[in-house]
Amino acid sequence: MNRYPLWKYITVVVALLIGFIYTLPNFFGESPAVQVSSAKATLKVDTRTLDRVESTLKAASIESNGTFLDTNGVKVRLKDTDTQLKAKDLLEKQFNPDPNDPQYVVALNLLSSSPKWLTNMGALPMYLGLDLRGGVHFLLQVDMKGALTKRLDAISGDLRSLLRDKSIRHGGVNREGERIVIRFRDEETRSKARILLEDNQPDLALVDQGDGTDLRLAATLKPAAILKMQEFAIKQNMGTLHNRINELGVAEPVIAQQGADRIVVQLPGVQDTAKAKDILGRTATLEIRMVDDTPGALEAALAGQVPFGVELYVERGGRPLLVRKQVLLTGDRLTDAQPGFDNQTQEPAVHLTLDSAGSRIFKEITRENVGKRMAILLIEKGKGEVVTAPVIRTEIGGGRVQISGSMSTTEANDTALLLRAGSLAAPMEIIEERTIGPSLGADNIQKGFHSTMWGFAAIAVFMSAYYMLFGFISVTALAANLLFLVALLSLLQATLTLPGIAAIALTLGMAIDANVLINERIREEVRNGSPPQAAIHTGYDRAFDTILDSNITTLIAGVALLIFGSGPVRGFAVVHCLGILTSLFSAVVVSRALVNLIYGRRRKVESLSIGQIWKPGTSTAITK
Repeated sequence: MNRYPLWKYITVVVALLIGFIYTLPNFFGESPAVQVSSAKATLKVDTRTLDRVESTLKAASIESNGTFLDTNGVKVRLKDTDTQLKAKDLLEKQFNPDPNDPQYVVALNLLSSSPKWLTNMGALPMYLGLDLRGGVHFLLQVDMKGALTKRLDAISGDLRSLLRDKSIRHGGVNREGERIVIRFRDEETRSKARILLEDNQPDLALVDQGDGTDLRLAATLKPAAILKMQEFAIKQNMGTLHNRINELGVAEPVIAQQGADRIVVQLPGVQDTAKAKDILGRTATLEIRMVDDTPGALEAALAGQVPFGVELYVERGGRPLLVRKQVLLTGDRLTDAQPGFDNQTQEPAVHLTLDSAGSRIFKEITRENVGKRMAILLIEKGKGEVVTAPVIRTEIGGGRVQISGSMSTTEANDTALLLRAGSLAAPMEIIEERTIGPSLGADNIQKGFHSTMWGFAAIAVFMSAYYMLFGFISVTALAANLLFLVALLSLLQATLTLPGIAAIALTLGMAIDANVLINERIREEVRNGSPPQAAIHTGYDRAFDTILDSNITTLIAGVALLIFGSGPVRGFAVVHCLGILTSLFSAVVVSRALVNLIYGRRRKVESLSIGQIWKPGTSTAITK
């Protein structure tokens, strides 16, 4: 009746073992570290960079506790903060000899001190939020007026091209504030232009103005179009910020929209605030120029005699390249960039989409330069780098452009990301900055740990005193629940914050409630005269429905918080929902396994160690 098959015991033991392994990394803490990552699109961090870092530190007699290469760059784990600062200064001088043109980002970091065997198993510690780990908080204001101006300037160019293509004469297309004004000399021409624009520019609201020979057509963006533009600006800026923050190696950055025109950026564990501000505040633009393949020009440039009207760059792979200074097209005309494959060769490629004006310009460029190379540059802080330099095979029209040749799938993804989110859709400025020191974060962790520990101890004392052996079993199941919860948070690489610690404490109280229900059901069965073995079986079966109902209703509330909440509320909801799921398993399966292990092997059980059982009609307590 109260016996589990062997496979159930094995399941519980395996679950406890996995829970222990994935909880373990959280007890090793973090070590100071230095990260070296690329500051340029054409510069890749690879094993050669790793060897260079190791040789630089070895030459300066700086010992490290491990050096490795990952997707964000080379990371060096060090024994203390003094060594960390020395290593950073040394690597900064070695990798960036020219401070005005940094090739690499050398940033301070914090890394887990978990043993290598645990890391190899994928057992990593939970990410800690800003309030626990320390770090920096920025509030960025997006210049929506600037984004609107930029959008109207682009539309003005589109309107000029559209009217010229349809041979409609006009007296000028100019942006005046937040509207575009087109001047005409007669009513017939204005009517033709109006019909044309209504068909081709559905986002514009058109209004006739003026009389006589001063006829005007005023165009403004519709409210829905302005809202869409603002949403796009926020979305692209957030994508760009996320791309840049990767250079700092922040494990779990928080980048969230606040209101209509603000972005919150939280960088847990970042120690170098100045470096973070420098990276977040960068501006970048895309430019398309032609490559100068004049015979002998490259050799002369390499010898120090750069021809007039060209600049010397280095493309992917380290090959020198001469690029003309004349800018043919800018990234303002680029609306999308996605990685893909060439339809003919099936090689990795990048597919670009241009707006109407960009399509016309690009068609003219490719028609006049078939067989020549075209360079796409990313200009940042006045300095440019060649992202790619493909050969123009044929005239390209329709606004759909494909870049392919000599690139891997990873490089195609990287190039598309750079082209799509390399620059900001709208200017931003930092309007609020807060720094939380590691000592304050450590204090928060200590207080949260103590609150959970003392809460657990109080529950353990009460349950053991009130329910005797069954209380001890309940406490053991509660400890297993805590183990499963921390392991699950670590396995999912969730971010733990102060509200999350509060959710853990709440989970302990809710989880023990299930065992209280089970124990009281068993008491009730014994009070009604059921044999001990039958009382255990019936008590667990009847309590399960009540436990399931109460946990489902609580889970529904937690899911609602998870869906509609944000920030600290969402962090609370994640831990809360996971805690409900782990408590169901530990309170029912783990505790039942322990009870079956203790009582299930006995043929005859005289009494249960479950505290005082009060029988109706008697005035004394019977201890079982």
